[in-house]
Amino acid sequence: MSSTKTIGIIGGGQLGQMMAISAIYMGHKVITLDPASDCPSSRVSEVIAASYDDVDALRQLADCCDVLTYEFENVDADGLDAVIKDGQLPQGTELLRISQNRIFEKDFLSNKAQVTVAPYKIVTSSLDLEDIDLSKNYVLKTATGGYDGHGQKVITSAEDLEEANALANSAECVLEEFVNFDLEISVIVSGNGKDVTVFPVQENIHRNNILSKTIVPARISDRLADRAKAIAVKIAEQLNLSGTLCVEMFATADDIIVNEIAPRPHNSGHYSIEACDFSQFDTHILGVLGAPLPAINLHEPAVMLNVLGQHVEAAERYVTENPSAHLHMYGKLEAKHNRKMGHVTLFSNEPDNVVEFGKGIDF
Repeated sequence: MSSTKTIGIIGGGQLGQMMAISAIYMGHKVITLDPASDCPSSRVSEVIAASYDDVDALRQLADCCDVLTYEFENVDADGLDAVIKDGQLPQGTELLRISQNRIFEKDFLSNKAQVTVAPYKIVTSSLDLEDIDLSKNYVLKTATGGYDGHGQKVITSAEDLEEANALANSAECVLEEFVNFDLEISVIVSGNGKDVTVFPVQENIHRNNILSKTIVPARISDRLADRAKAIAVKIAEQLNLSGTLCVEMFATADDIIVNEIAPRPHNSGHYSIEACDFSQFDTHILGVLGAPLPAINLHEPAVMLNVLGQHVEAAERYVTENPSAHLHMYGKLEAKHNRKMGHVTLFSNEPDNVVEFGKGIDF
């Protein structure tokens, strides 16, 4: 890592922006590919404005960059395979394909990584839902394309089957049994192709399928926390991971169940910018460059709150009244309802006293 690199980031949203900031601090140049020339990353990097499946634009990016990475899963893996040179995309496209398709992901997690997942079945049409046991609750998820609750249908009774059948007939799906869990948690892990480093276990609270609040460290036993981190490391090692990966999990009274993986920095890891000695974005850039990775230390317990479109004014007032809180706004031009506009991180030993936006703080 003696010389400056040009790093190409596919995706110019907030994750790409924060990756770029870490890379710039390390002395590297960043070029971003994004359909919007005024994307968040445009504030900190050069932008090639093109769609993610524009092979000519991907080739243009590849031709002028030493290393490529991506900020989210919905990138054209075939297009990347057509343009990348040997070793130019350290994360590879296999990980992209696994995380783009829930069927591939479940197969990888349960059969290759051999970690515990919720009971599931593959659904190719409504016929596969005819014999389900309605004494149990389920969530039906499209195999591809779903995020933040999109492409999902919860099934708790026969009344839900009409919508579920329509979803099953429109796309390949995975039917997951609900698991009784105490907490939703996640673990960020970064690799450089040889070694890995792991972040503290994060406790996540969702509202309407969108992350609202992350508490670090998660309020689980040391035994379960160690198990969660060991699972994340096992998955990373199975992938020969380069860059950052988030493993989303459920913590039960005595076990950890893996829900899904995201092959990139993750919303639940944003607290690490202030609360750890290295952020998930720092270790992502170090990882894709094949550089040595540091051990991660949490300075103090922390809480991260998401700022959605309807919370922007409340968040700005909040940091005026709590000047030790760190406000990050992503530079999105339009504050749409439920759109992630920013986040707030603050140090706190009393996470229950840190009220989520929209829950009593949304004046």
